[in-house]
Amino acid sequence: MAKLKLLHCRLMLLLSFFFIHTLAKSTIEPCSVSDSCTAMVGYTLPTDLKVSEVATLFQVDPISLLSANAYDPSSSPPSRILPAGLFLKVPLLCSCVDGIRSVASVVYHARASDTLESIATSVYGSLVSADQIRDANGIADPELILLGQPLRIPLPCSCFNRSDNGLPAIYLSYVVRPADTLMEIATTYSTTLSDLMAVNALGGPVLKPGDILAIPLGACIPRFSRFASDAGLMVANGSYAITADHCVQCSCGPVNMNLFCAPASLGASCESMHCRRSNLTVGSVTSRLTSAGCNVTSCTYGGFVNGSVLTTLSTSLQPRCPGNRSSLSLLPLPSVLPVSAPAPSPPPSQAGEFAPLAAPSSSSSTTESLPVVVPAVSPSGTRSDTSSVTHSAGPSSVVLILHMLTCFFT
Repeated sequence: MAKLKLLHCRLMLLLSFFFIHTLAKSTIEPCSVSDSCTAMVGYTLPTDLKVSEVATLFQVDPISLLSANAYDPSSSPPSRILPAGLFLKVPLLCSCVDGIRSVASVVYHARASDTLESIATSVYGSLVSADQIRDANGIADPELILLGQPLRIPLPCSCFNRSDNGLPAIYLSYVVRPADTLMEIATTYSTTLSDLMAVNALGGPVLKPGDILAIPLGACIPRFSRFASDAGLMVANGSYAITADHCVQCSCGPVNMNLFCAPASLGASCESMHCRRSNLTVGSVTSRLTSAGCNVTSCTYGGFVNGSVLTTLSTSLQPRCPGNRSSLSLLPLPSVLPVSAPAPSPPPSQAGEFAPLAAPSSSSSTTESLPVVVPAVSPSGTRSDTSSVTHSAGPSSVVLILHMLTCFFT
């Protein structure tokens, strides 16, 4: 009998070890001040959805959603249907909530078939867990979710002082897919393996599906007037932003990391954006070659102050005339997913499968509790207490561990 009990205990020990080491990890950033920053979350559409439905799900402006992914807003109405499996970067405001960086602006209204688990996995693509939603909303019984009940969705995000190795950066929260490798992710997002490991406090390049990484995206910052309402604008490389009451479009990259602003093509009623004492408009540049060099005159956007567009006319003598600026090319919205596009992961479960929204909906669920916090390495490559990696244990693994302890001590 004693031998059988010992064998049982050993089996429990092996199973508990397996559960603990196969749990998903998520990079979190502790915070102590009430500042905020621009961040992004990566979202794979679980089914065909309109632009407006995705925007409603995350409570963002449809134009902001399109611009973050370099899609042309002038040819992409909010009613346009996006194909299932399409990956989008969703721009959100990252705040400090209860000492942790988190998105505080997303609220979902529960629907008839919703559970915290289905909301977490099928609706929000495992960006958040059921336990996190339960805790954020003070839910005592997760089985008692009322129809239409508003639920705050604490999506993950990071600021890391808005920089990566001393350069401006916006951080993308990315859910690892089954076929992903850390090197492929680094290549896709123009960073390095060592940088991703440092930011996410990884001891090695091994990933598991469901892990949530913070990925630094190079960004452009403006030189606007400090009085401008958009003085804090940051634009990720390969994207653009609409500002000044939809009158100005500012893009970043793909080669030049200086913010480039020009009149937006949204048909908004905008004031003249000419520079004084010239016929140049915002974003225009003229050059004239002389024996002394090249006279370059440019009209640049200086920010949006008290409802007015500020412009600056500047002239300089340069050794050679600049070529045409390699501006960001806007993409048409896809109606079908390209064959080479990766499939969404993890796939929606059959129960509680995501259905198109009429209004923001309920919460999400991923059983994560009993966090073990490991000190992370800051983006600058030094030890820091401003980030950590949480290894989360679900209720089933917790029960298993308790059973194992009881087994040894009885």
